[in-house]
Amino acid sequence: MPIPFRLAVPVLMLFAGGLQAQTDTAAAPLVVQLTGVVVEGDSLGPIPFATVYRTRDQRGTITDEYGFFAIPARVGDTIRFSAIGLNDGLLVVPDLTGQEMPDRMSVVQPLGVDTVLMDEARIYPWPSRERFKQEFLALRLEADARERARRNLDFDPMALYDRMAEMGTSPSENFRTLQARQAEMAGYQGGMMPVSLLNPLAWGQFINALRNGDYRKR
Repeated sequence: MPIPFRLAVPVLMLFAGGLQAQTDTAAAPLVVQLTGVVVEGDSLGPIPFATVYRTRDQRGTITDEYGFFAIPARVGDTIRFSAIGLNDGLLVVPDLTGQEMPDRMSVVQPLGVDTVLMDEARIYPWPSRERFKQEFLALRLEADARERARRNLDFDPMALYDRMAEMGTSPSENFRTLQARQAEMAGYQGGMMPVSLLNPLAWGQFINALRNGDYRKR
């Protein structure tokens, strides 16, 4: 029995649509969730903040502080791994059809150290030996720091002594003084510390100072 024309057109459209959907599904590449760790080839230590991207559309991600990454990719995509000071690594996503989890893949991607060997370079401040000799003989070499200090002081030892007297104590001297004071206090802990008024040596020094007129000079 022939099919009316008005019914044949929708049936043909549905059939063609089904074939197109099956064709698109079969042609669409499988998307794989790619996860893994990027490590250094020599030490196998994780490489943090390495770049991981698809070369197809130049989109991707970076690894975390443990070198871990996760990126979706299609079967046949090329994944590029790069980090500063290391050689780039490439990975082509394989077809995992027939495996237990065809839409998931885990990898450990090593990156080798990018070693650059440069030719020997010699740097000369003068273009020739003759020019160097000429410039060296024309130099007016200054004296060392100690000689310059003595010259600035005009070889006066009293001026040097006055400069030293004006200088403050260094941190090491302050530390030694504090340690000596604490040791003295610890030695007299629980008792009375000596008083200079009862010290005969101190009285002797005071009497000698009075006889010599030290206080009149001050």
